[in-house]
Formats: sequence, structure tokens, C-alpha cells
Amino acid sequence: MLKKLLFQNQDKIQYYIAIIGACIGILFLVTSIHYLVKVNEFGQGQDILGPNTIIIQKKLSNSSSLNLSKTDFSLEEISRFKNESFVSDAQAVICNNYNVLFLTDDPLVPKFSSDVFLQTVNAKFLDVKTTEWQWKEGDTVVPIVMPRDFLIMLNTFMSASGIPQVSEDLAKQIKFKLRISNESEREFVWAKIVGFTNEIPSLLVPESFMNSANNRYSTGKKSKITNVMISSKEGEFGKMEYFLNERGLESRKSQVVIGKLKSIVSTLFMVVLIISVITVIISGLVLIQYLQLLIANNKYPIRTLLRLGYVPTILIRIFIVYFARTFGIVTLVSFALFYVAKFIIDDLFSAGGITLNESISILSIFAAFISFCIFVTTSYFVARIKIIKEF
Repeated sequence: MLKKLLFQNQDKIQYYIAIIGACIGILFLVTSIHYLVKVNEFGQGQDILGPNTIIIQKKLSNSSSLNLSKTDFSLEEISRFKNESFVSDAQAVICNNYNVLFLTDDPLVPKFSSDVFLQTVNAKFLDVKTTEWQWKEGDTVVPIVMPRDFLIMLNTFMSASGIPQVSEDLAKQIKFKLRISNESEREFVWAKIVGFTNEIPSLLVPESFMNSANNRYSTGKKSKITNVMISSKEGEFGKMEYFLNERGLESRKSQVVIGKLKSIVSTLFMVVLIISVITVIISGLVLIQYLQLLIANNKYPIRTLLRLGYVPTILIRIFIVYFARTFGIVTLVSFALFYVAKFIIDDLFSAGGITLNESISILSIFAAFISFCIFVTTSYFVARIKIIKEF
């Protein structure tokens, strides 16, 4: 009865416009946050590099080939990289300063050996999902992250020899050895493959093992840093690319493309996020304004009800329940539309070669819930102030 008295004969054009705006705003809000999270997760667990991280080296020129210019990095240069405003971190890729022979030592596969180049990166850059990539003095097995190109080369050799090829899972079970040596001494150590990378064309060993072996088997030549891993801040990969071109530096094209893609898509969804937040705020304000208008148009009925003995909390609750239900329905409808849009957007990403995690981001659900709580809380205080004023 009270609802009919308070809400009948009201012009609801403003109300419906606010509902449509809130629905669109929450739809964009949930979508943008969801895909911001999923794009940032893209590639994790598949490649060695984290988001917006690339390996750089100096471009080769004729003078470099004639040893007239340096192709290695100094510690001062790496320190200057870290000081750039768009760089979140920069770390040297450490190389072996000793001779290494990689060979099989397992009855399951034929004898195979090759001189190899070892490198190590800071553990925080390693994005292969394994807890085995660690080593300490006294350990008998060295964990290795292998380039997939190396496994392809090994399988090519086996295929040419009429021997069954080796899968990644089987390769992790094969026993390998590393022969580490310098001009006067050598040592054999067992090695085990714990993961694969598409990004670095050399075998990766833990930093602790690399430092230990460099100390014991150094050839005496000065160790050079020819590669640096560098990460750009979120949404600033374009500055990174300009910096590389300006300083005569380069990276693998695939890394640059992926980094640029992540940066562009993240920036795009960030813009959509900002627009959606503004839309939600404006539509929420319009609903609040409609609430104020509704109370103003019902001043006489509200005063009459208060004089008849109705306490203000009853009238406040009627208005809050009405608008909370409205915003709740808007949120549910927005999520239903998001769920439909998600299938379409995921298919578009998949068609472009980008496979995203299909689960719905918890952060997007949390954002919609926070929006609902803020609106209901604001509506409560507005209704309370207006109705108490008439008490």
C-alpha cells in the first residue's frame, strides 16, 4: 500500500534512462576489468618471459664485425636502463665462461653430444612452472630449461637416424650429462630437463650453478654481458620500443610483437575501464537524483505518514529496497550480457591466435559488487537525510 502511494503517478523517463546507462556502464566495467586481467595473464606458464619483458642486445654493424665497436653491456649501462621512467626492471643474462659439452647418457636414446652455450637469468623472470629450477653446492643433478628449438634439432637428428623421436614429457625423463672444462681440468655433472622455452636460444641453468662453475672452471677470459632482460611498466611498451631504436638495441621480433600487443590491448581496456567507471558514476548520480526527485514529489504523503505515527526508518527502508532491487537487477542483467559478449570476444581472440583463460575474473565480480554497495550506501544516506528533514 505504501509503495503504491509513494511510487504511483511518477514520470519514469529519467529512471529508465538511468537504468540503461547503469546497465551499459557495469557491462563495460566488468568486461574491461576481466580482459585487463586475462590479457596480463596471457602467455604465463608457456614462455620464459613475463609480461612486457624482452631480451635485448646491441645491433650488429660492420664495425662490430671488425671489433671496432662493442656489442657487450657494462654494469653502468644496465644501471642506466633501470633508471628510465618506463622500465620496471633490468637484469643481465649471465653466460658461461668455460667450455660445455651436452651429451645423452641413457639407454633409452642414442648417444648424442654437442657443444652448447649456457646462460642464466634471474629466477623472478623465469615463467616455466616448476619448483625444480634450483641448485646448491652438493646437489648431484643440475636442472635445465631447454630451448624448444634444441629439442627440434635433437628430434631431427633422431629422425634422420631412423630412431623414434622424443616428446617433451619423455625428454624430461632422459638422463643427460654436462661436461664442464677449461684448458687444464674437466668434470661431468648429471643434468635434467625441467622445462622448455621459446624465447632464449640457449640452455638455462640456475644462477647459483652458473656462478659456482664460472668460479671453478673459468677460462681466464673476461666474461661479457651480451644480453639483458628488461621489463617495461604496464602500458608503456611503446616508450620501450622507441628507446631500443634510439639506442641501437634490438630484440627478437616475436618478443616485441607480443609485448606491443599486450601493451596496446591493456591500454585499450584501460580506456574502456575509465569510460565505464564514468558511465556507472553518472548513471548512479542520475538514479540518486531521481530518488531525491521522488522524495520531493512525495513531501505531502511522507509528512502525513510521519504524523500518523510511521517512523522514518520504515519509509527509508521502502525507498532503499526499491532502488537496491533496481540496481541489483541492473547488475544481474549486465552480467548476463557480459557472459554472452565473453563468448564472442574470446572467439575473436582465439581467431587471432590468443588463447585466454576462460574462467571469469574474480576482480570483475568484486568491482560490480563494490559498485552495488556504493550505490546502496549512497542511496541510504540521501533518503535518510531527505526524510529526516521532513520529520
